[in-house]
Order: sequence, then C-alpha cells, then structure tokens
Amino acid sequence: MFFTGLLVPLVALGVVPIVLLDAAGVPPWLTFGAWLVLCALLVALDVLLAPSPRQAVVSRRVPARTRQGEGVTASLAVENTGRRTLHARIRDAWQPTAGAPEGRIRMAIPAGERRRAEIPLLPRRRGELRSEFVMIRSRGPLGFAGRQARHDVRGAIRVLPAFSSRKHLPSRLARLRELDGNTSIQVRGQGTEFDSLREYVRGDDVRSIDWRATARAGTTMLRTWRPERDRHVVILIDTGRTAAARVGDGTRLDASLEAALLLSALANRAGDHVHLLMFDRIARARVTGVDGTALLPAITDAMAPVHAQLVDTDWPSAFAAIRSLTTRPSLIVVLTAQDAAESARGFLGAFPQASRATTVLVGSTTDDAITQLARQRDTRADVYLAAAAERTMRDAEIVADAIRRAGGEALAADPEALPPRIADRYLELKAAGRL
Repeated sequence: MFFTGLLVPLVALGVVPIVLLDAAGVPPWLTFGAWLVLCALLVALDVLLAPSPRQAVVSRRVPARTRQGEGVTASLAVENTGRRTLHARIRDAWQPTAGAPEGRIRMAIPAGERRRAEIPLLPRRRGELRSEFVMIRSRGPLGFAGRQARHDVRGAIRVLPAFSSRKHLPSRLARLRELDGNTSIQVRGQGTEFDSLREYVRGDDVRSIDWRATARAGTTMLRTWRPERDRHVVILIDTGRTAAARVGDGTRLDASLEAALLLSALANRAGDHVHLLMFDRIARARVTGVDGTALLPAITDAMAPVHAQLVDTDWPSAFAAIRSLTTRPSLIVVLTAQDAAESARGFLGAFPQASRATTVLVGSTTDDAITQLARQRDTRADVYLAAAAERTMRDAEIVADAIRRAGGEALAADPEALPPRIADRYLELKAAGRL
C-alpha cells in the first residue's frame, strides 16, 4: 500500500468541519477524530478498488553490452492478467550511473493485454550495471492511495571502455601498410624479416649484399627486409592507487585503457601477439593466447569491470607475472603514473632489464592543469602553486631519467595525446627493425 500527495490536503480539509462544529458546541478533538476515521475509510476503499499490481507479469529485454557514454535502449513489457484495467506507475531500479530517466513510467494496461515501454540508458561508468527489480504502483479511483508490488526481474548490462582513441586508428594503419611494403618502403637492419632480392644501388648498405645470389645472377644483389611479424607485445596496466587520480574528465586508468586498446588494435593488425595484464597486488584482468578478430572483444570485456584500487602496486609480482604470459616478449608497455621519486623506488627496483631483443616502454598520463599552474605568477597564492607545480614536474622528470638509465623509454602526455604517442612509438620501433 502507498499514499499519494492528495491525502495531505484531504486531512487538512478537516479544519473546516472543526471550525463549523465548534460554534455548535462540538469538541474539536471529537470532530478531528471523526474526520480522521472518514479519511481512513476513504483510503481503505481506494486500496480495495485499486487493481492488484501482483497480477502483472513483467519481462525485460536488455542489450548484453554497450560502450561507456554510448546510448542504448532497454525495454520493459508488462502484461495485465487481471480483470480490470491497470493504471500503473512503474519504477525500473537501475543504478544511477546507468543514466536511466528519473521519472516514473505511466501505463494504462487493459485486462489481458500487454504494453511495452522503452527505457533509454546512457552509462557513465564501466562495469556491470544491474536492475534487480521493478516496482509497480496501482492507484485507486479516488486518488488517495493504492497498491504496490515488487517484481524481481533482473536485468544486467556490461559497460565496456569507450575506446574514443579509435579515431586515431585509420591513420596509423595506413602507416603500418607502408611499413609492410604496400608502398614499396623497405626496411633494412638487424632483427628484420627477409622480403626479397634486388640489384645493388650505390649508397646501399654493403652488409645486406647476398653473395650467393650475386654469384648466380652475375650482378650484385641485395637483400631487402621488412618488419617482422609474430612478435609479442605485453601491455601491463597499473591499477593501484596512482591510477585512481583524476585527470581531466576521467582517471589515469581510463587514459591507460584507451592507450592499451589503440596499441592492441594496431599490433593485432600487424600480426603481433598481444598480451594484457592489469595488476596491483593481484592480477585484476589477464588476456593471453587470443589473436585475430577475437582479441579486441576479449580485451574490452576483461577491462570493463576493473577499477583502480587504493593500494600500492606490488611491482616485483607484476613484472614476474609478465614472464608467465610469454617467455620472449619483444615489447613491454607499462602504463602507470610514476611521477614522484619516493613512491617510484619500488617500481624502479623491480624494473625489467631491457635488451636488444626486448624494449620496455613506460607510458604515463600527465595533467595539463599542472603545466598551467606552473605558468601563473599573478598573485602570491599563484606563486606558491606554481612552485608546487614546478616541483611535481621536476620529480616526474627525475623518474623519467631513472627509467632511461635502466634501459627503458619514458613517454608522458595528456589523456588525449598519450594513446597516439604510444602507437607512433610502436610504429617507429617497427620501422627501425627493433620490433
């Protein structure tokens, strides 16, 4: 049972008989008590005359997946199995981050018929969004009260990362095709894959001369090379406390996901094997042994429920977990935020040893607001904030220098620029024959 807002004016209307009957000598408390009894009878009558919402049969249809920030429509079907028309107000109990309309759905369902309502959703958060029940209210004919019933009809939708960085993919794929020989660009160097033979031209590297082919052809022949395929790219995403810091409209973890998705799509198209690991104290997500068209769906599905944890990342365990994914990684991309020398000691102490066959790339998300603060000097408060911003930028550069001394490469950019910068560096390594 529930009461409507009309019950309050009805009770307040009891002031009129109290004033009128008080002049006739009737005690006010007696008049008010009688008025309350009358109101209770009207409410009881309203509840009895209201069609039972328990006679409704509720079903729903919800898409299994959508992307963060993309609209999707869920539908709710209500069938009236009673004998009277059901004037219902329906509340679908989605989480607030699902972006469902706040208003109640109104339906007039004749006996034995079914009505369907479309519910637009605009998810604002990754992960599993659920609606555990549907509440139906049936209002009585007088409008003072009615009946309500809860229907346990579960609906769930998995919200995947937005992947807004996919707009950079076509231009990078065009550059990849050039490296792959579609525009006659050939790369010579150590660690590349043999492509074909051609005649020697003055200025070519004499180390690429094929002497056996030269003897057979009677002219100097040169080997040409193209970037190797079948390499292993390992992406390690830090999900510790530093990934929870907000940068712009999202978190550092959101920027890391965008960079990982763009790199995965590019490396997969290049024929490389991509492995994903999301780690803080334990592995939060792991994707390995998946190639081809199934790779991106597997990665986005694994990323969806993972959020930053307010714990320090166990870097020795994280880098040890990389070795369990593949024994010969060609490129290790670590997406983290190491911008303070004191907190980066554990990271630097466990940093994997780079070699000629393995490149370690560390990508970090920066905040443009810090750069802007460092430039402002208008007031005394601005000077203090600028000094703090300069200190933060200097600490980040110290950590970047330490990464370079350890044999790795450090890349830092804002959330919008980081994904294409990492993709460009991947293509540069391909062009240089290092990957």
